[in-house]
Amino acid sequence: MTTAAVVLVALVVVAFLLPVPYVTLQPGPTRDVLAMPDGEPVVQVDGQQTFPTEGSLSLTTVSVTAAGQDIGLVEALRAWFSPDDAVVPRDVIYAPSQTVQEAEQESAAQMTDSQSIAAVAALRLLGEPVEEQLKVVDVDESGPAEGELKAGDQVVAIDGQEFAAATSGLRLLREREPGDEVRLAVLRSGAELDVRLTSVESDDEAGVPVIGVQVGVDYDIPVDVTINLGGGIGGPSAGSVFAIAIYDLLTEGSLTGGMAVAGTGTIDAEGVVGPIGGIQQKVVGAQSEGATVFLVPEENCEEAAGAEVDDITLVEVHELSEAVDSLEALADDSAADVPTCG
Repeated sequence: MTTAAVVLVALVVVAFLLPVPYVTLQPGPTRDVLAMPDGEPVVQVDGQQTFPTEGSLSLTTVSVTAAGQDIGLVEALRAWFSPDDAVVPRDVIYAPSQTVQEAEQESAAQMTDSQSIAAVAALRLLGEPVEEQLKVVDVDESGPAEGELKAGDQVVAIDGQEFAAATSGLRLLREREPGDEVRLAVLRSGAELDVRLTSVESDDEAGVPVIGVQVGVDYDIPVDVTINLGGGIGGPSAGSVFAIAIYDLLTEGSLTGGMAVAGTGTIDAEGVVGPIGGIQQKVVGAQSEGATVFLVPEENCEEAAGAEVDDITLVEVHELSEAVDSLEALADDSAADVPTCG
């Protein structure tokens, strides 16, 4: 073998061993949120009457290359040619500057938030009012609010106008012009404060006034919802499944009608179901665990229909109410005409 050939072989070997900037997506395990492992319910609602149910309602997951791990060319090619797996650029899943610890913390926080919002969506679908508050999450060190507002402050009025929805409060702020004075009524440790700030122009959006705070929404949920999943599952994509489970527990009868149901999708406080990643892997994982019905976010429907699965009904869902209606119809008649993918 010539020197050039040896060098070529060595280069090929090195190329196969070097990490590539991709991660793999594979079907992950499912978790029945209506189950009672070890006698303890996965989803528990206290403070309001609940009702027994049956069947299963499973959240679905995707097994993703961990933030701290790399894959080589061989593994990437194997996943590429697998009908059940996928390969995506690493920065689609993880921010380039994100550490392993930051990725794990973000995923855990998203899971916690999705559980609270799921309870809000389920209760509102039941017609129960859930109050919300606009709260300061963080204060920019160089912004107008520095030294005036603190994380945890609740904003109850803007320029004398009270608001029932946090989004209305945000709209009141954005209606001002950069340089305008903004008067805030703020609750801090039970005391109301009058805070006056001069807005400045946003660095990110021309003409948009900001006061140098990051805000979030807190909800006054009238029931206590506990979700006991254990470790290993994070992110916001189980929100719609949590909301359906809470709704099922708070209403008489079984929403699934004894069916094996699985699903995915984010949820917002108004019950709108949002898209997620890895839909085909989730559908494959759900079918392998015995699911016969899969609830698919509307925006994921086209992709979900391309999964290589049989004997599973892919139900298209845009809102929580639509998921409930479809499940009720299928529980009465497995051949019911409900919105489906494909």
